[in-house]
Amino acid sequence: MSAQKPAPPPARMPLALLPGLLLDRRLWRHQEAALADLAETWVADFDGLDSVEAMAERVLAAMPERFALCGLSMGGYVALSVARLAPGRVERLCLMDTRAAPDSPEVTARRRGLLELAQKGQFKGVTPKLLPLLVHPDRLEDAALTGDLMAQAERIGRDGFTRQQTAIMNRPDARPWLAGIRCPTLVMVGRQDALTPLENATELAAGIPDSRLVVVEDCGHLPPLERPEETSRQLRQWLLR
Repeated sequence: MSAQKPAPPPARMPLALLPGLLLDRRLWRHQEAALADLAETWVADFDGLDSVEAMAERVLAAMPERFALCGLSMGGYVALSVARLAPGRVERLCLMDTRAAPDSPEVTARRRGLLELAQKGQFKGVTPKLLPLLVHPDRLEDAALTGDLMAQAERIGRDGFTRQQTAIMNRPDARPWLAGIRCPTLVMVGRQDALTPLENATELAAGIPDSRLVVVEDCGHLPPLERPEETSRQLRQWLLR
């Protein structure tokens, strides 16, 4: 009697991870490791692109026919555009610390001010101005975290920052197509997010039929870096749902 063959390991789900403004693959390093048994991750690089739709097209070109999709902040704007362009391809969606609505005039003015600073040759001054908006106040003295963020911004560079801000400022209003998103959707937000606060996440969750809202406590705009274990735990539950 021949020995029974062991069952093949379950296939890992393709998972696209989309970083935010001035962030790169390092944003997702904990999640890539923690979810390796469940997901075959691909982290987007938006170098050279200056529109959210072009970024979405790059994601679609890189991914297989069906995949899971998670975007933070600017990556969330791109993820919403992917869901609009190819709803049948997105198996499940995670929108993290992002919003569906366009920027307010005040936010647009702040973006333009940062662009002017960068264009005057003071790009290295941009990230320190953003740091109080990016992380929980208690983490501003965390040299490892702030140094990591500064290094990511430096890798994106002034020209990349300009293209990303241009894409963000010209992005479409995603609210009209939220109701058409039919895949299981996780909406996550840091409780103390100063850039895309809780009301933005609440609007997303209210507009998407099959959605679940998770608020990460003691956390600002960057849960993958500020609360990596909790972020990975929530993404694991989302992938297994």
